[in-house]
Order: sequence, then C-alpha cells, then structure tokens
Amino acid sequence: MNMPLMQLLFGFQGRIRRTAWWLASFGFGFAWSIALIMVIGIVALMGAAATGGASDNAAAGALGALIALVYLIGLVPAVWVGIALGVKRCHDRDKPGVFMLLYLIPIVGPIWILIELGFLDGTPGPNQYGPSPKGLEGVHAAPAPNVYT
Repeated sequence: MNMPLMQLLFGFQGRIRRTAWWLASFGFGFAWSIALIMVIGIVALMGAAATGGASDNAAAGALGALIALVYLIGLVPAVWVGIALGVKRCHDRDKPGVFMLLYLIPIVGPIWILIELGFLDGTPGPNQYGPSPKGLEGVHAAPAPNVYT
C-alpha cells in the first residue's frame, strides 16, 4: 500500500511499515540537513559580503542571530515530520498517537520509542487505524492442526 509523499511526511492518518518509517526518517533528515547547511552557508556569505569581510562584532552577532532564526524556522517542519511519521508508526502498532509522548521521558523514553517504532512489527491485518500497510487484509495465523485425534 503506497501513501502519497505529502501524506507520509505531513499527515497523521493511517499506518506505515517499519521500512517506510526508517527510510522516510533518514531521507527527510538527510535532505533537511543539506538544505539547512546550504541556507546557513548562503546567509553567512551574504553577511560576509555585506560587512566587506571585516570582523565586526556587531555584524557577527547579527549574523549569528540570523543563522539561529533560520535554524529555528527550519526546525518546525522537521519536528512536524518526525511526529507525523511516529504517529503513523504508532498506529501500525495499534497504539494511539499520544504514545509518542513517551519520548519526553529522559533516557528511557527515546529508547522505548525506538524499539517500539523501529524494530517491532505492526499489527497483522486491519486495526482501528486502517488497513495493514503490508496489504494483509484479515490474514491471521491458521489454527494448529489437532495432532491428538
């Protein structure tokens, strides 16, 4: 089951597999990092060009503040995407999105979330959050044969 990229990165509905979670997390993180490095580099070059290369403390402070602002603005979509991916992964594990709040527990929370979302398999078949992202519709384990008859 394929999910449109915008829904994958920014939506909170549905379920995603572990593979999609890992790939989207690393892919978006890499793209976000490259874009941020480029923007910060451009801002730094513009600041150096505006001051004529002189090392003025006031200009350096303003440049640092501008780079911090660019970083904070860029952090908003990064956090949103991380939460959206995590919520959909929680849904695949048949847990509500608020389960992601465990991440706020120091040390234990991030480890627990990583294990739950990154390593444990989702609910087989459909659950309350939608159909299986593996395409398993109502597939359940066959009952064990009765070997005592």
